[in-house]
Amino acid sequence: MRNALRACAAAALLSTPLFAQAQAKAEPDFTVSGNAGLFSDYRFRGFSQTGYSFAFQGGFDIAHKSGFYIGNWNSNVEQGLYNGASLEMDVYAGYKTTLGDLGFDVGYLYYYYPKSGALGTTKVKNGEVYFGTSYGPLSAKFFYATTPFFSLGEPPTAGNADTKGSWYLDLTGNFDLGSGWGLVAHYGYQKIAKSDVLFRQGIVGEDTDSIADYRVGLTKDAGGWLLGANYVGTNSKNYFKTAESGFTKGAGKGGLVFSVAKTF
Repeated sequence: MRNALRACAAAALLSTPLFAQAQAKAEPDFTVSGNAGLFSDYRFRGFSQTGYSFAFQGGFDIAHKSGFYIGNWNSNVEQGLYNGASLEMDVYAGYKTTLGDLGFDVGYLYYYYPKSGALGTTKVKNGEVYFGTSYGPLSAKFFYATTPFFSLGEPPTAGNADTKGSWYLDLTGNFDLGSGWGLVAHYGYQKIAKSDVLFRQGIVGEDTDSIADYRVGLTKDAGGWLLGANYVGTNSKNYFKTAESGFTKGAGKGGLVFSVAKTF
């Protein structure tokens, strides 16, 4: 279909006056896009944020033709895990450009949890700068925490340690298999500052500061709806816990995540 559309467009250009061609090529200053999806679990860097239950997610982006953009993304989360918050709201801004076949992306991302900090608990938040590059189906992105990492180490209920400077590396490949099918492969590596202190204080469940997560799966474009099935896991299943059963259940055990999503 895409090749047929290109052929039709080429034929139209051959029979169109030059002034009309110039008008047709005019790029809008701003473009707006949105996305929404239903997921069987919300996994963030391998760990469930919804107690291994469903999540509805969505957001929008506003991009300028110069490469600058701003956006918002939202998901429900487990209230107990986020000290009373049932919603995650992410806001971000950045700049994208290309140099030959290489793509570059730099920006800032802030995670906000309305109503967190209930009953005198720590209010959860997180801010990260990020730097990314891409080449064909491959991409790499580095995130660096400019605030305490999701408020870990912040009194009164999240311990006492400075977790600024925690970082994460995301390596991802998205491969087109043809006929609407795609293959996704991901490896992530999280480094958490002062993790040994957090472990001694009982804030995290395992004595390590290095956590790897992985994801592999298939996608299928079904009439504009993207269907997905991914196996997600970590090498540190109990580092973070779900709020289920009084934080006794590890949030990083491996499992399948199914999804249906759409961009518009």
